[in-house]
Amino acid sequence: MNALKPGQDPAREWRVLPGRPWPLGATWDGGGVNFALFSAHAEKVELCLFDADAAHEIARIVLPECTDQVWHAYLPDARPGQAYGYRVFGPYEPEAGHRFNPHKLLMDPYARAFAGTFRWSDAHYGYRVGNARGDLSFDRRDNAWAAARSVVVNAAFDWGDDRHPATPWQDTVICEAHVKGFSMMNPDVPAHLRGTYAGLAHPASIARLKAAGTTAVELLPVQAFIDERMLVNNELVNYWGYNPIGYFAPAARYAGGRDPATEFRAMVKGLHAAGLEVILDVVYNHTAEGNETGPTLCWRGIDNRAYYRLRRDAPRTYDDLSGCGNTLDLESPPVLRMVMDSLRFWVSEMRVDGFRFDLATALARGPAGFDPHATFLDTLRQDPVLAGTKLIAEPWDIVTWSTGAFPPRFAEWNDRYRDAVRGFWLTRGTGCGELARRIAGSSDLFRHSGRGPLASINFVTAHDGFSLADLVAYERKHNEANGQHNADGNNDNRSFNCGVEGPTTDPVIRARRDRLVRAMLATLFVSQGVPMLPAGDGQGRTQDGNNNAYAQDNPTTWIDWEGADRALAEFTAALARIRHTYPALRTRHWFDSRALASGETDIRWFSAGGTEMTPIDWEDAARRAFAFQLGRTGRDDTALLVLINGAAEPTPFVLPAAPARGWHLLLASSGAPQVRDGVAVAAPPESVVLLASLESAPPGLGAAA
Repeated sequence: MNALKPGQDPAREWRVLPGRPWPLGATWDGGGVNFALFSAHAEKVELCLFDADAAHEIARIVLPECTDQVWHAYLPDARPGQAYGYRVFGPYEPEAGHRFNPHKLLMDPYARAFAGTFRWSDAHYGYRVGNARGDLSFDRRDNAWAAARSVVVNAAFDWGDDRHPATPWQDTVICEAHVKGFSMMNPDVPAHLRGTYAGLAHPASIARLKAAGTTAVELLPVQAFIDERMLVNNELVNYWGYNPIGYFAPAARYAGGRDPATEFRAMVKGLHAAGLEVILDVVYNHTAEGNETGPTLCWRGIDNRAYYRLRRDAPRTYDDLSGCGNTLDLESPPVLRMVMDSLRFWVSEMRVDGFRFDLATALARGPAGFDPHATFLDTLRQDPVLAGTKLIAEPWDIVTWSTGAFPPRFAEWNDRYRDAVRGFWLTRGTGCGELARRIAGSSDLFRHSGRGPLASINFVTAHDGFSLADLVAYERKHNEANGQHNADGNNDNRSFNCGVEGPTTDPVIRARRDRLVRAMLATLFVSQGVPMLPAGDGQGRTQDGNNNAYAQDNPTTWIDWEGADRALAEFTAALARIRHTYPALRTRHWFDSRALASGETDIRWFSAGGTEMTPIDWEDAARRAFAFQLGRTGRDDTALLVLINGAAEPTPFVLPAAPARGWHLLLASSGAPQVRDGVAVAAPPESVVLLASLESAPPGLGAAA
C-alpha cells in the first residue's frame, strides 16, 4: 500500500475514541463523527481520511473496537464534509469466498454522499487483470487515485409543512419516469434545471404530470450508481441506473452541481405540494461489483461472504439471479439490516411514498426458491416506518416468474396483463376470455390472502421494451446504437408494425397505428387494478425501435414535449378524467358477476348481440368483440358500458337495457360511433367505446375522433 505522502498533513493528530457500533455508517452528532462498519470476517479495518478537496489522503486510522462484528471509532474532530474510505484486512481466498484486499480503498455501504470522480482502472480489481490465474491472483496496486470517496453529511433540511399525499390505491395513476429524461427537452423548464431533480419539480414539469392525470411518479433508480466499464469504453452511460453503488445516497448526476440530498428533498417537497407521490425503483438484488471477475469497490472487499449469495458447491462464484453477475444475500442478517435501514432512510429522511422492487423474487429466496414468507418480505410488511408506503414488486428474476404469489401489502407488475393486451390488439394470439380476465383485475392471480384487484399494477409498456408507439411500428428490435451488435434486448416483443417496419407516410398504416395505440390506452384505463404508463407514452413517444435503451442518454430516451402528439395526449388525459370520475372503474373489491346491495359495483359480460356471455362464447377463438357493464342497482345510479371491438371492421353492438335513462356516448378510442335509439352502436374497427347511463357526459368528457 502507498504510504502517506509528504505535504498531506501527516503530523496532524486525530483524537480517536472507541465510539459505538451503531448506527452503521458515518454519523455526525453535533460534536464529532461516529464511524461504524460491519465485517464478520475482517482482521483489521483502517479508516482513511482525505483533505477538503477529497483529493489527498491525510490520515489513516485503525478502528480500535469491534463489537458484534461491527468495527467502530469516534472522531471528535471530524465534521460534516469530511471525505473518507476504508481499507479492510483479511484473507484473500476466493475459493473459500473471501476477497479481502487492503490495497483497495472501499466505499462505505452506508454513505449518504460521495465526492471525487470515479474512474475505471485495472487497479480497482482485487486480482491482477490479465494474470493467467485470473481472480485467484492478487493485485497490490492502490486504487485510491481512481476511487470515489464517501462523505460525512449533516442531514438537516427544512421540510416546512410537507405532507405525504397518501393517495388511496384505487385513485392512483402511476407515471414511470426518468429524472433526467422527463425535463431535458421541456422548453418551459429553465435550461440550467433541465435533467435535474429541480427540473422534475419545476412547475412546468408538474403541469405535464397533472395534465396526464398522474397521481404518483415512479422514478427509475436514483440511488447512487456507476456506469459499467464496457459502456464507458464505448462512450455510453448507464442511463436507467440499474447498477447501484450506494443505497443511501441520491445520484449526484441529477443534482446540477448542487447538494444531491438537498435538491432531492426539495424535489419531493415540491411534488408533494402538487399532490404527487414519489415512488422509487430500488435495486437491492445486485450491486455494481459484478461477478467474480468484477471490481472490488465496496461490499466485496468489506466481506464478500457476508454480503453476497455464493454458490454452495463453489463459493468462488456467485449465485446470479439478476443477470448482472451477483445477488445480494438477504438471508444474511447484516444484508437484511442494510436494506431495511436503506428503506427506512428514504421514507423518514427523504420522505418518499413507496418503492418498486426490481427483480423482487431475488430478494425473497429460501432454500427451495422463491418464498412468499421469506424473511425480507415478512420484515418489510411489519415495519412501522414503512406502514404507510406503497410497495410494488417486479415478481420475477432471470430464473423465476411468480406473478401473483407475493403476500398482502404488495402490489405487483402484472406481466400477464401486458401480454394479454398486446396479444388481443396486436398479435391476435389472445382471446376475449383472457383479456376479460385481465380487465376484471386478474382474480386468478391475486385473489388470495385477502388481496384485492388493486394488487395488480396494469401496464402495456414500461422502461424496458418498446414504447407504446413503437409497439405498432416495429416487429424487430433495433438496438444497434447500444454497441452490442443488436444482440441485447428481448426478441419476444408481441408487437405489430401494421405492414411496414418503422416510420411511414402511408395514411392507412398511420391511421391503424393510431387507433391501436388508442385502443390499448383505453383498455388500460378501463381495467380494474392500478394503471401505470411510462412518461411520454400517452403522447406518441418513440425510441426508434430500440427496446433496450438503457445506455441511451440522448433524445432517444428524452421526452420530446414539443414534438408530442397533442391529440393523443388529450385523449389520454380524457381517459384519466373518466377513470377519476367513475368509481366503478377503480373498485377495491372483486366482481362476482351478480347483483349486489345498493352502493356496490358489479360486472356483467355481453356478446355483441346483447346476450350475456356463456362459457362457450368465451372459448370461441374467432370471437373478437364483447362488452361489459359496470353499474349500480339503484334507479338513479350511474352505470357504465364498455364495448371492445378487436375486429378489423366495424361491429354492430346491441346494447343491454340501461338501468337508468338510456346509454350516452362518453368516449370512443377511434371513429365517431352513434348510439341509435339508445339500444345499438356500430363500434369502429379496433376500438374501445365507453357509454354511460347519463343524460349527458360530465364536463370535459366526450367522444374522441
